[in-house]
Amino acid sequence: MSSQGGRYRGSVKDFPDFDASQDAETLYKAMKGFGSDKEAILDLITTRRNHQRIEIIQAYKSLYGKDLIEDLKYELTGKFERLIVGLMRPPAYCDAKEIKDAIDGVGTDEKCLIEILASRDNQQIHALVEAYKDAYGRDLETDVVKDTSGHFKKMLVVLLQGTREEDDIVSEDLVMQDATDLFDAGEQKWGTDEAQFIYILGSRSKTHLQLVFDEYEKIAGKPIEESIKGELSGDFEKLMLAVVKCVRSIKDYFATRLYKAMKGMGTADNTLIRIMVSRSEVDMMDIRESFRTQYEKSLYSMIKNDTSGEYKKALLNLCGGDDDAAGEYFPEAAQAAYQICDEERARDRKLEVKGTVYPADDFNADNDGKALRKAMKGFGTDEDAIIDIITKRTNDQRQEILKAFKSHFGRDLMADLKSELSGTVGKVILGLMLTPAQFDAKQINKAIVGAGTDENALVEILATRTNAEIHAINQAYQEAYHKSLEDAVRSDTSGHFKRILVSLSSGNRDENNEDLDKASEDAKVLASVLEVSDSGSGDASSLETRFMTILCTRSYPHLRRVFQEFIKQTNHDVEHTIKKEMSGDVKSAFVAIVRSVKNKPAFFAEQLKKAMKGAGTDERTLNRILISRSETDLLNIRHEFKTMYEKSLHHCIESETSGDYRKALLSICGEK
Repeated sequence: MSSQGGRYRGSVKDFPDFDASQDAETLYKAMKGFGSDKEAILDLITTRRNHQRIEIIQAYKSLYGKDLIEDLKYELTGKFERLIVGLMRPPAYCDAKEIKDAIDGVGTDEKCLIEILASRDNQQIHALVEAYKDAYGRDLETDVVKDTSGHFKKMLVVLLQGTREEDDIVSEDLVMQDATDLFDAGEQKWGTDEAQFIYILGSRSKTHLQLVFDEYEKIAGKPIEESIKGELSGDFEKLMLAVVKCVRSIKDYFATRLYKAMKGMGTADNTLIRIMVSRSEVDMMDIRESFRTQYEKSLYSMIKNDTSGEYKKALLNLCGGDDDAAGEYFPEAAQAAYQICDEERARDRKLEVKGTVYPADDFNADNDGKALRKAMKGFGTDEDAIIDIITKRTNDQRQEILKAFKSHFGRDLMADLKSELSGTVGKVILGLMLTPAQFDAKQINKAIVGAGTDENALVEILATRTNAEIHAINQAYQEAYHKSLEDAVRSDTSGHFKRILVSLSSGNRDENNEDLDKASEDAKVLASVLEVSDSGSGDASSLETRFMTILCTRSYPHLRRVFQEFIKQTNHDVEHTIKKEMSGDVKSAFVAIVRSVKNKPAFFAEQLKKAMKGAGTDERTLNRILISRSETDLLNIRHEFKTMYEKSLHHCIESETSGDYRKALLSICGEK
């Protein structure tokens, strides 16, 4: 049982006036005759605690001489059957069945092993080992050892002992020693001493490890998760990250697992079922709170949109309620969200923004110009040589190469590249040769001219650039197209969307730090949208103007404080409010601004994922982001991408592109 201050945090509570025999009779009738009353079955089983279900199984056998679980298996099918039958088993036996399924047959479900063994406490591990032996007549450790290998196997065996220290009394000297030992075993060592990671992360108490992680960050200058990602690999890396996540916050760990089980195409039903069953009487209320805070939607609403039929009804019963009826945090989640804003602001102050393209050592513009001329001279073109030079020089260095090429050969390098290269790789190389402002100006022009307007490109560029970058874009646009950027935007857009873009294109965003009093006032202005919405009075035009005045003119640090104060005043998230109250391009523009303010690298990571998702690749977006962020924050974007999607950006580009185009993009992206 999980509790906060002694409170039960499960979502399934003891059924009042419980009568096992009466429930057994209800289930028997629901399965008697032709067909079965699935609604009656799910309503009863999902509203009883596990110990009550065990009593029902015993009463069913006494009354009818039959095995209730076997009858349920016979009457039900598919995911619904797996869910209902899982609920009927004691927790340890349910875990044992999950692990047996994970290691039996062809292949191993490593994610299942990781989830269960990284998240259970000593008592639960001991019960699991006994249940496995009782149910299958086999030793769990022996079966795990047979089916896994290497350091992954060693860490699983350590976790299976169920001997993690449980003392809350912590030695400061030992905390410092463990943090230093972990640093020496990874960051300071050629190769990695995996045994140290296994020993410390597998045996120390959670309280101790939380302090070790804090001390480690002071020593290493980065969270231990970043070191694990850099030093370890494969399933061993995933297991150690799961252990760290569970030590930091087990509710956050399961909220993330649930979100990933349902996002994108298809649903990882086994994961969804396993977590909903195993946590329904432990900490489901905490997981719901974390889910709402992290993903700005309720667990209930995501299950509702991602499942169907009796399966959906049963899962929603286990979830226990919708925390998202109007995009509203419940009180605990609002407090947690407010605190997360504080943590994010502190993180942003310490965050080092890094690109992936650095100045080339021993740079010589004349030599590079000669090498490029050689690559384009004669029969055929040496695309590899061009890619290797252009993608591994900074923009300043490329501008020097342009001048040196002109001086040495009397030729325009851009014109030569354009004639020698074609298709997508040509667009990437030519894009890299433009200055950042020229490149952005060209992207905006492409978004405006021709049939239709690419509103997403306009929003992405204008919502994410600094004042200095916007001013440079204005100048570059005027020089290239002989009209002002504002006039171009005005001629191709309309209404409030036009006003938003015009405001952003002026580059007049305040650059001061946050002002708490002013942030509180700004939050009140935004909060008035909810009051108008609730009363049914007012017009959308007025609401959008209020948002535009604040979102398009306040500094990023100030807006982060405004969003935090908005949560405090309303229990709502500002992004969710925008999505609920607005529509079309205006909504998209405001959401882009909010996401960029909250976490700009994560915003770009999401745009990159969308560009490579599904059939076909949005090459224009892919090129635009990789080129424009390569010297700014592409390394940060890579880290966010890996965290959000559990795949590297490098891997996704490699899978979605080909040929010289792929080589160029991967060179910009940097190492895996």
